[in-house]
Amino acid sequence: MNRYPLWKNLLISLVLIWGLIYTLPNFYGEVPAVQVSSAKATLKLDATVVSDRVASVLKEAGIEHDGVFSDPGSVRARFASTDIQLRAKDAIERAFNPDASDPSYVVALNLLPASPTWLTSIHALPMYLGLDLRGGVHFLLEVDMPGALTKRLDATTGDLRTLMRDKNVRHAGITREGNTVIVRFRDAVQREAGRRAIQDSTAELQLTERNDGADDFKLLATLTAQAQQTMRDFAIKQNITTLHNRINELGVAEPVIQQQGANRIVVQLPGVQDVAKAKDILGRTATLEVRMVDDTPGLLEQALNGSVPFGTELYTERGGSPLLVKKQVVLTGDRLTDAQPGFDGQTNEAAVHLTLDAAGARIFRDVTRESVGKRMAILLIEKGKGEVVTAPVIRSEIGGGRVQISGRMTTTEANDVALLLRAGSLAAPMEIIEERTVGPSLGAENIEKGFNSTLWGFLAIAVFMCAYYALFGVVSSIALAANLLMLVALLSLLQATLTLPGIAAMALTLGMAIDANVLINERIRDELRNGASPQAAIAAGYDRAWGTILDSNVTSLIAGIALLVFGSGPVRGFAVVHCLGILTSMFSAILVSRMLINFIYGRRRKIDSLSIGQVWKPGND
Repeated sequence: MNRYPLWKNLLISLVLIWGLIYTLPNFYGEVPAVQVSSAKATLKLDATVVSDRVASVLKEAGIEHDGVFSDPGSVRARFASTDIQLRAKDAIERAFNPDASDPSYVVALNLLPASPTWLTSIHALPMYLGLDLRGGVHFLLEVDMPGALTKRLDATTGDLRTLMRDKNVRHAGITREGNTVIVRFRDAVQREAGRRAIQDSTAELQLTERNDGADDFKLLATLTAQAQQTMRDFAIKQNITTLHNRINELGVAEPVIQQQGANRIVVQLPGVQDVAKAKDILGRTATLEVRMVDDTPGLLEQALNGSVPFGTELYTERGGSPLLVKKQVVLTGDRLTDAQPGFDGQTNEAAVHLTLDAAGARIFRDVTRESVGKRMAILLIEKGKGEVVTAPVIRSEIGGGRVQISGRMTTTEANDVALLLRAGSLAAPMEIIEERTVGPSLGAENIEKGFNSTLWGFLAIAVFMCAYYALFGVVSSIALAANLLMLVALLSLLQATLTLPGIAAMALTLGMAIDANVLINERIRDELRNGASPQAAIAAGYDRAWGTILDSNVTSLIAGIALLVFGSGPVRGFAVVHCLGILTSMFSAILVSRMLINFIYGRRRKIDSLSIGQVWKPGND
């Protein structure tokens, strides 16, 4: 009557063993490590090659390590102590960056989980710790939207001059005053011609007329509300993408980068104590430039001999080949609106598809028409130094604002180039308006307090359940421990970030999880009072309590999902743990506790009584 089939017992046992294994990494702590990542946007880090090189450098320096690990963006080496870590950092720095003024790699101090290799090999990793538990830095950045709008209007002013010239419309000057571009004309006929030309070329400008005299006819152009909102959204999204790319250099395990309000970005970097380094990376500026390659015979050899011709610069393209690039900038990244990886329609090779604005499309069309057969270099300028992203050959005139870069490029390289072109620079300048540092000692104190609160809460519940429900209370306490085990395992498997609100949600989950066992135990007592046999009372208690348990947990889950969908930051962290805790509590309270009760009572044919505390029956008095 009260027996699970063998397969169900095995399945529940396997789930509990899985939970134990994936919970273990959280008890090993962290060890010092050194991380190597690319310092240049155009330098692709080959994890295998860099790992072998790091191991070779450490061996030559006589420095022992506990393993070299790699991921797609970095290579990390673990060490036994911070002293060895610092020695290793110096040795790796000297080997990877012989020219300290122009480093190719970022060699940074970091922390790695101290889990055994067999756990790491099955991807059993500890939870990430948030800023309030691990320590680190918190920045609140404000995007300069007025500055971005001014930059856009200045570009619009230049576009309108070009448009009037192309359409043969005579004007008396185009200037920007505040957030308005003013186009002056000497008669109403030319003003009307200018209006038609602007309306035909773009729908982002709102035009109004004004007369300030007999021969002063003005056309006032302002960006529409929709165009301004699109510009703001683009600036925020591109800045967040760029910040993600830059923060990867710091080796932060789980950075928090999210929008706050209309024009602010929150950046939290757990585990980073070097505030100056973080500020330097966040405040970095980069610009994209398109220049022509100087293929004049003999000039490249002259430059390689140390005599760079006037008006040119010597660069190295992907693959290590030297390249002589003209200093004159043909086009800047301001004219680039999008870059996506794709394939060449004719050769089916990997390619990058670029989209330019109206002015950029015209400039690109003119340049490509005059330079068929020549090479064009796309450079990323950062900290005053340029890197060649790609240097394709111009096959034909390119118009319409759609540009394709292809040739000698893999699919991965096409994705990387598109990312560089799309997010190589900030769309709008930013300013740090709030800066906060959380020390590791405060984080350790928060962890201790959170752990103690959860532990004492669990012990208090267990003592009450054992005292009130006897053996059934012991089983309920074991099921509650299994619930906590499963919850930590799930958070570790999902690589979630644990914060103080998450620990609070764990403590709350314990209190809510035991409620299901209380309902089951009380239902079994009711069946015993009604005269049911012990075996029948157990079966009926679990079966009839199921509906009530399901209803209460579903309503709690709905509230948790609402917090998850509409909340942000700490609220979402609380909601994630809360929702997962509801799912694990239903598993442990119903399946785990029932399996244990079945082991205790299920094989006994005749049971005189159940150890479930005092059961009052009518007539006992």
